[in-house]
Amino acid sequence: MKQKILFLFMLLPSLTFAADLRGRLGVGATNQLATDLPALSFKIQQSKTFALGGLLGFKSDEDNTLYGIGLKAYRIIFDEPQLNFYFAGMLATQTYLDNEDDVKNGYQVDGTMGTEFNFTGLESIGFSFEFGVSLRTTDPDHGRSIQTLGDNFLKAAVHFYL
Repeated sequence: MKQKILFLFMLLPSLTFAADLRGRLGVGATNQLATDLPALSFKIQQSKTFALGGLLGFKSDEDNTLYGIGLKAYRIIFDEPQLNFYFAGMLATQTYLDNEDDVKNGYQVDGTMGTEFNFTGLESIGFSFEFGVSLRTTDPDHGRSIQTLGDNFLKAAVHFYL
């Protein structure tokens, strides 16, 4: 019975008490790619309960070019003043170097729960942290892997909302 109530709670729109970010574009940084490639991040709040985001990172030098690009969807499940709790899903494709320094393609699928918070008087800056599970094919030693993850706000994301 508890699972059914929790499931219904997640599907119903919640009352919004947190900073109203609907229609505002957040731009910032994240380090959530499995290859540890720093990425530019964006997030736009579509409604009180849904946001869409993306990330793009690249590194190019005389030897090779590495990149990562991904899309992320957020479902806000609970909010408080200065705080949103959410479920998120991310799908990313990226390149990485294998053991022979050849460039290979891989993917990453993350399912996480997290929160984005801001400080009173600084509603335009959002700090996120997340935890969950990741399926990855970017490990040159192990191929496909599944692992738990926990990202603090320095790794998950920091966004400045325009």
